[in-house]
Amino acid sequence: MTSHSWKDAYRGMSSDNIKGLVLALSSSLFIGASFIVKKKGLKKAGASGIRAGVGGYSYLYEPLWWVGMITMIVGEIANFAAYAFAPAILVTPLGALSIIISAVLAHIMLREKLHIFGVLGCVLCVVGSTTIVLHAPQERAIESVTEVWDLATEPAFLLYAVLVLVAVFILVYHYIPSYGQTHIMCYIGVCSLVGSLSVMSVKAIGIALKLTLSGTNQLVYPQTWAFTFIVLLCVMTQMNYLNKALDTFNTAVVSPIYYVMFTSLTILASVIMFKDWDRQNPTQIITELCGFVTILSGTFLLHKTKDMVVDGPIPLSVRSPKHMEDSMDHESIPLTLRRQDTSSMRSP
Repeated sequence: MTSHSWKDAYRGMSSDNIKGLVLALSSSLFIGASFIVKKKGLKKAGASGIRAGVGGYSYLYEPLWWVGMITMIVGEIANFAAYAFAPAILVTPLGALSIIISAVLAHIMLREKLHIFGVLGCVLCVVGSTTIVLHAPQERAIESVTEVWDLATEPAFLLYAVLVLVAVFILVYHYIPSYGQTHIMCYIGVCSLVGSLSVMSVKAIGIALKLTLSGTNQLVYPQTWAFTFIVLLCVMTQMNYLNKALDTFNTAVVSPIYYVMFTSLTILASVIMFKDWDRQNPTQIITELCGFVTILSGTFLLHKTKDMVVDGPIPLSVRSPKHMEDSMDHESIPLTLRRQDTSSMRSP
């Protein structure tokens, strides 16, 4: 019986699913690499102009940053195409691979390292996120973009969208000016909140294009173009604040936290908009909640260990740009004096 079920599952991997799998893997590779290439471009641009972390846009004139941006766009296009061939339950978990790729490339190309508990945090983030998406329900069948618009304009999702916009405005105008350079959650919070709305709109556009290619033209509906405008607005906002996060904080920390928050909020938005939990039993829902707890644990470890010092001076891998500015002077001080200075600073 078990052998028969295994054979049935194996036969169920259709050519379309294989295409989706290949596209999803390619997407993770491109997106993971784009973080590193973009950061190298940001660092190069910051050396001769105003850094993105303090409001500069000199990176727009840096070819290396554009290579990273194009790489990310290619990855996102591959990810978008993967959803057209394979179900979300197959495609979404593979996004976790971009974290691993980004961390490995950051170690090789940027010489950034994580504390051992930071590595554990990455593992917990990936496990928790994978648990959630693997137990997520199948997408509901939709026959028109107007049906998606009706779901998006129901009171529950409208309330969610309003709360997201309020939270984004509070972060942008109140917290980021004061804490943006020291608290990673400020920049990542904006990217993730806005990203959850952009994914819902991207899904609507994907449905419209798929139906159009199938013979039912959805481009004549104004809702299709409304979703397109929302996507463009959200993506520009995401890119702006993701650049600030990458320019200010360790790439190996930005990538996992962004993935965790983005995935969590996207699943929440999908649950509200598409009423996914209405088609699930309590066991599946509890499993997803356990996944959320695992994600929170991993995020806590990442956040608490990003500046952890095992012994001696602050490692280069976890220094912020402000620490790096004084690194040459600091390294010239004898080790014993540095430890005495550290002790005096910690003393009341």
